[in-house]
Amino acid sequence: MSHMLTVSRAAHLIGVTRGALQQRIREGELATHEGMVSTDELRRLYPDIDLEESGAFERVTRIKEQSFGRRVRERMLPSQEILAQRLVAQSEELADLRRHLARYHDLVEALRERIGELPGAATAELGRQLDDGLAAVLGSDDKADAIEIADDILRVMSAHVTVRPSGREFFVEGSETVLKAALRAGLAPAYGCGNGNCGLCKARVVAGEVRQTHHHDYPLSAAEKAQNYTLLCSHTAATDLVIEVLEADRPADLPEQQMTARVRALTPLDADTLLLHLQTQRSSRLRFFAGQQVSLGVAGGTADFGGDYPIASCPCDDRNLLFHIPRDEEDEFALRLFAGALRPGDPISVRGPWGDFVLKKDSPAPALFVCCDTGYAPVASLVEHALAVDVVGAIAVCWAVTRPGGHYLDNQCRAWADAIDGFRYLPCTAADVTAAADAALAAVAGLPDLAARDAYVAGPAPFVAAVAAGLRQRGMAAERLRLAAG
Repeated sequence: MSHMLTVSRAAHLIGVTRGALQQRIREGELATHEGMVSTDELRRLYPDIDLEESGAFERVTRIKEQSFGRRVRERMLPSQEILAQRLVAQSEELADLRRHLARYHDLVEALRERIGELPGAATAELGRQLDDGLAAVLGSDDKADAIEIADDILRVMSAHVTVRPSGREFFVEGSETVLKAALRAGLAPAYGCGNGNCGLCKARVVAGEVRQTHHHDYPLSAAEKAQNYTLLCSHTAATDLVIEVLEADRPADLPEQQMTARVRALTPLDADTLLLHLQTQRSSRLRFFAGQQVSLGVAGGTADFGGDYPIASCPCDDRNLLFHIPRDEEDEFALRLFAGALRPGDPISVRGPWGDFVLKKDSPAPALFVCCDTGYAPVASLVEHALAVDVVGAIAVCWAVTRPGGHYLDNQCRAWADAIDGFRYLPCTAADVTAAADAALAAVAGLPDLAARDAYVAGPAPFVAAVAAGLRQRGMAAERLRLAAG
């Protein structure tokens, strides 16, 4: 018997992106029924799928092999109580299935008895067909479907969450909170402190059950409790969930925030670029979209905000903010960093976020990222977010630099290219910004369906202008371009 799965669950099981499956659906290669796909269709489309090589099944195997490790127990495996609750939910589904089968059995027996009472050879033949059919089904020794077995295992290890009204989906792994899982999956739910004090992350549970895993001080009213509201930052998913959540759809939906973070680390990326790692307080986290920037400055200093810098990290880790700071003789804040005037633990003022250099909402088109020098910083954030959202199709990153050795995170790009199907990394080096634009356009010219991609271009203003003009000359519509000139 075929088993029905959501598109997200199916992608999770066989180790492909949700975007890849959705593309197959749009092209008519994969049939769906009310948004669900069958295991039969998956086996037809992926006849050589090896669940042991898929990401989801590999994760289950790793959990089993390391199940006695403390870190795995705490961070990857659900607690005993949540495991029990998920098993109870599956048992209830099995009981419902057995009740339905019992009803079908009674119906078949009544039909068989009625056929036996009817005269004529035709009814006798119908009775024999019914008996033969039942014998074939009951005597079948087909092996259990591997996809269905893997699905049953993963439903215990991870809970599936559907968000209304957006329809987005994500998975809660182990005992992590629903909020943390949503951020990890690239969603932008409303939240504030992230630790149960402000109440901004409250959401209504439409279906399923949650379980509290973290203390919270925010008091839900009696009316909110009656309507099944909960705090996403303090609860995990005990079963599969359907929740109603307010989400930020565009940069304008995010409020301007101001906070003090502390220097966690300052690490040279190369001779002219520093990696600044800031960490916010637990009660004050920065909400931002990948690709946006913030203003930074020395807290309490004479120039409180020294300049705007793109965030190089993913919004999924809202406390740890990364920045690629270039050496700039006209940037007082950067000069203090390179001079060693700031050390781990020093306070930094953060204000923002700013900018609309963000991923196009829910676009399944292949993505092209073109950057020059430290224009790679917002691109790194966008790529991580695109991989988390799991909707974007093929990804290409073209990174042009104006000095030898300027690809300061070359290994990160090559690791993405090695690990992810459909990921292309195109590094190039030129003598100046103008030549870098020409080199980047030459590097991307051979990409398939270039004009049909969503393009994101970041770097010095002359570079961005030249690349944007070149892409438009090659047939790319202006609405497909998003630009960040710094």
